[in-house]
Amino acid sequence: MYELVKVSENDYYIQCPAKIGLVRTGGADVCLIDSGNDKEAGRKALKILTANGWNLQAIYNTHSHADHIGGNRYLQGQTGCKIYAPGIECAFTRHPVLEPAFLYGGYPAGELRHKFLLAQESSVQYLTPESLPTGFESIPLPGHSFDMCGFRTPDGTVYLADCLSSRQTLDKYQISFLYDVGAYLASLETVKKMEAAFFVPAHAEACDNIRPLAQYNIDKVYEIAEQILKLCGEPLCFEKILQKLFAHYNLTMTFEQYALVGSTVRSYLAWLKDSRRLEADIQDHQLLWKRI
Repeated sequence: MYELVKVSENDYYIQCPAKIGLVRTGGADVCLIDSGNDKEAGRKALKILTANGWNLQAIYNTHSHADHIGGNRYLQGQTGCKIYAPGIECAFTRHPVLEPAFLYGGYPAGELRHKFLLAQESSVQYLTPESLPTGFESIPLPGHSFDMCGFRTPDGTVYLADCLSSRQTLDKYQISFLYDVGAYLASLETVKKMEAAFFVPAHAEACDNIRPLAQYNIDKVYEIAEQILKLCGEPLCFEKILQKLFAHYNLTMTFEQYALVGSTVRSYLAWLKDSRRLEADIQDHQLLWKRI
């Protein structure tokens, strides 16, 4: 863990729970793509930089989830590096309490206020084309999060953030976190068509052909949607739908999983309603969902 892996002349990643991209941008200067899940991840990343004589100029956050911004504050404090994040992700990174509050839909209980959902604040600027290193391209990949993006480097490496999960992860956990199902599917279709020298997803093996894994993720989304539609053959409230999904996929309910999977299921319900496959009706002071 926390091994430096080289994928091209200038491109690397640090192997850790949420891969940290590392790109040499000229001389001894480097930038990171994300910063890991906490201060310790930042410390280990800095140790690698120091061992190679590299100077950290900037961190480019793909999105604001805590496992991608957790090392920001430590690295910025140690190096004075700039940090950039796209769109709404910048606001969430500046004010990390927005993440657990968004997931829960209100003030987050203590079980949600921990480092895996609530990172430390860091000083972040909005990502713009001008803030990127020469030859870099940001790639919009919304769906998993509001304004998530990936990055393409001059060497042709594409860092894909969280726009897909490994087969092992999907097979084990089944329902991966999504904010916007329609946007997520569109992002995966974009990824399927991409050509690159190498792809580095944050939570799957790096590879030179991403199409099969992208399709596997697409298929899983449609499978879950069909399961929700099947459950809603009779009117059901959200809590009952969530309960039945946990039972069907043999998932373990915890406070954290209630928030993460629950937020995702609400996104599926909204997508299915907007695409006219579900209808919502209020009966006896309950919002009930039913297949059309």
